[in-house]
Amino acid sequence: MAVADIGQVSPQTMHFNTPLPLRSGAQLASYQLVYETYGQLNAECSNAVLVCHALNASHHLAGSYAGQENSEGWWNNLIGPGKPLDTDKFFVIGINNLGSCFGSTGPMHTNPATGQIYGADFPVVTVQDWVDAQARVLDELGIQQLAAVLGGSLGGMQALDWSLRYPERMRHCIAIATAPALSAQNIAFNEVARRAIITDPDFHGGHFYAHGVVPKRGLRVARMIGHITYLSDDVMESKFGRQMRAAELGYSTQDIEFQIESYLRYQGDKFSDYFDANTYLLITRALDYFDPAREHGGDLSRTFASARCKYLLASFTTDWRFSPARSREIVKALLDNKRDVSYAEIDAPHGHDAFLLEDPRYHGLLRAYFQRIAGEQA
Repeated sequence: MAVADIGQVSPQTMHFNTPLPLRSGAQLASYQLVYETYGQLNAECSNAVLVCHALNASHHLAGSYAGQENSEGWWNNLIGPGKPLDTDKFFVIGINNLGSCFGSTGPMHTNPATGQIYGADFPVVTVQDWVDAQARVLDELGIQQLAAVLGGSLGGMQALDWSLRYPERMRHCIAIATAPALSAQNIAFNEVARRAIITDPDFHGGHFYAHGVVPKRGLRVARMIGHITYLSDDVMESKFGRQMRAAELGYSTQDIEFQIESYLRYQGDKFSDYFDANTYLLITRALDYFDPAREHGGDLSRTFASARCKYLLASFTTDWRFSPARSREIVKALLDNKRDVSYAEIDAPHGHDAFLLEDPRYHGLLRAYFQRIAGEQA
């Protein structure tokens, strides 16, 4: 089977004037969603796969942009002709979530009610709000039922929510390296990252746009904290260990001495150049709030009683932020309800970031599963 990149792609924008009610009680009177599609929708509109993005990703899943170097989509190794999610067989859709900083309506946009940039006044959004907005895009595209919803990490939470609140609109849920709710430790990491941003003198209560500044110091620290949690101890040890920047110790408490320090600062600097501070606050809070079992007295088995689709869950042995134990909680709840579920626990050294990488066993699993879905359509 030929494997090739999708090539050049272009984002599209869909505008909505019907108010979107939010879980917080607020609503967006009007908004836009940016999205990309790959492959062709078949005549029956039955081969669509929605891919939900994680924290700092976007609608740009695969392919590249004309005239832009290093603009490959964040899941380009997975999506394309002959790849595990084969665009010769499936119509793949990526939608940028509300509150993001990659084109969909968010804190950087103008609030039509005031004529001012939203900033910190942008309403709090949840996973459920994102899924409701995505459903409206599918309505406009004429897609009543998805072949599958796929997501990793926070994207996996969206895929799970789709299966719980729109059970008739999908046939398969593929949730990778995710959890039914964040642990207290995960919420703690998010809070430390948020405080780094909020206490940056350039944050100005979230209205830094009006001051012509960006809270880069806070964003750098937030990214450094997050990045540590995405990697396994094994990967950090093998890549950096105790390597020094210089042959001699500088005996400094503020300068960079170790290679791992240099790497984290590089990641923080890069992140602060393109990501929006208010968006970071919104998305990490959406992670914190996701807890579908809350409406069922904390009983995950009761939560999944309404599920109808087939499931594939996968986790990675060295992922300590979204550990395999969290995926197994979901598997048990599905089995309690006698649902059709497959589960793979992949022995990969990369930590949470493994869901983004091209591990042969992981990609082999997804290839086989999507071939199964394609076979059902034949």
